[in-house]
Amino acid sequence: MMMLFSEHADVSVRPAIPGDAQAFVAIQLDAWQANLAGVVSPDLRESFDESAIEAQWKESIQAPAGQGLGVLTALKADKVVGFVAVAPATIVALEVSPEYWRQGHGSRLLTAAVDRLRRDGSTQFSVWVPATATGKQEFYASAGLARDGRVRHLGVSEGVEVVEERWAADL
Repeated sequence: MMMLFSEHADVSVRPAIPGDAQAFVAIQLDAWQANLAGVVSPDLRESFDESAIEAQWKESIQAPAGQGLGVLTALKADKVVGFVAVAPATIVALEVSPEYWRQGHGSRLLTAAVDRLRRDGSTQFSVWVPATATGKQEFYASAGLARDGRVRHLGVSEGVEVVEERWAADL
């Protein structure tokens, strides 16, 4: 019997399960650190209560706070490499572990999120992107999103502020 092997990795997106929450914490904090390099201190991660963040992710997965809220997980084989959280007309968070950037996981997550938003009746959506995260900006621009002119300032730690721009697209 001849066996055929694919040149493509075993990759997928599925609904999140509570067991994904621990991986989400590491992915989220690693991605923030990479996207905000030069803006936040390299030791910022130490100021976060990772067990509290994990508990919040588990709650979001098990009992979403409202209709249209959901979390999806990106996998490479059986390893969690990214996630996306959606709410009506909004991508709340889309993060991929920096070691898996530019391998198509973000695109798969964005496509799955857009499918979910359309299914839930959204005709447009938005996402907040750090102004210094040029890689994320390029990603969203290549997917057809554009800045809509809205800006917000987030206090990350004492004396440190992150500026985010809202990007949007019609569905």
